[in-house]
Amino acid sequence: MKDRILVVDDEKEIADLVAFYLESETFEVVTCYSAETALQNVSQREFDLAILDIMLPGVNGFEICKMIRESHNYPVIMLTAKDEEIDKIRGLMLGADDYMTKPFRPLELVARVKAQLRRYKRYNNSPVPEAQDSSLLVHGGLVMNVKTHECQLDEKPLVLTPTEFSILKILCERKGEVVSSEELFHGVWKDEYYSKSNNTITVHIRHLREKMKDSVEHPKYIKTIWGVGYKIEN
Repeated sequence: MKDRILVVDDEKEIADLVAFYLESETFEVVTCYSAETALQNVSQREFDLAILDIMLPGVNGFEICKMIRESHNYPVIMLTAKDEEIDKIRGLMLGADDYMTKPFRPLELVARVKAQLRRYKRYNNSPVPEAQDSSLLVHGGLVMNVKTHECQLDEKPLVLTPTEFSILKILCERKGEVVSSEELFHGVWKDEYYSKSNNTITVHIRHLREKMKDSVEHPKYIKTIWGVGYKIEN
């Protein structure tokens, strides 16, 4: 079964070019030239990945990304004509997985699509093996299988985005240590566009806590060390 990709861009030439390159790699592509059509498709069809232009008339790409994240975990790649840090940060805060600035090389975009799909496909709801080995991270009722990218909480599947999984993995690997937001940011994105005012990690930690039903005041898992970072106690 072919992976289905949603491509949203009001510049028809760009959308059609992206679709051409993806289809040449045997992907199924649904091309939308407006936010309204994109939102209709998001609500009615299943996708494996979305490519969203930020600068859309009416509802912009950020809003579409936010709506996708309300009910879907598949990867989102943002496209924009602006090479501005604030766009990157805002997109990541809303749950985007990658970011490309126009003009871009179509083959590079295809490579990023393939990389994101490889990560995403590691997530499924099959049981986590009980045997203890180096690929398992265990803390209380939380079990993470790093090799298969599966996660369980209290013996129930915990569905996380690739970014959420990466953050939780780093905290579990450094259990007992305080990990700063900057360390988490670079550990996930390995990029340099971090600033002290960047609250991307804070947003993802909040999403993790919501999914794990973890309390901020009396955390069972992720503890905030105010002014320093986050930790998972031994």
